[in-house]
Amino acid sequence: MSDREFDLASVVVGGFVALAGILFLLEPLVGQIPVFGVPTPAFVLSASVLTVGFGFGAVVYYRRGHRLFGLAHAVGAGGFGLVVGGTAVGSGSVLMLGVAVLVGGSAFLVSRSSRRT
Repeated sequence: MSDREFDLASVVVGGFVALAGILFLLEPLVGQIPVFGVPTPAFVLSASVLTVGFGFGAVVYYRRGHRLFGLAHAVGAGGFGLVVGGTAVGSGSVLMLGVAVLVGGSAFLVSRSSRRT
């Protein structure tokens, strides 16, 4: 694929990330948004949308043979998914596990990418 070809999958992943960023920035203005009748802070929705985007990216990039990009997206999906889950159920240990996945996964990815250069 050349640099100038339209890649719908990358646009979808980027769209999820953009939507997550917009929700995060709108938090002070909109406060809580009802989801299935439950008032939910916009920043929690932001992390949920980011989780979906990263999960989709993990599948897309791994299937295309971009294993490191797929793994990076999988780390993001898992970590943010645990952060959202821990926030939703009020479990500090699940929340901290999500942070540990993000930090540990990031450190692993940095070590892997430095070997490739």
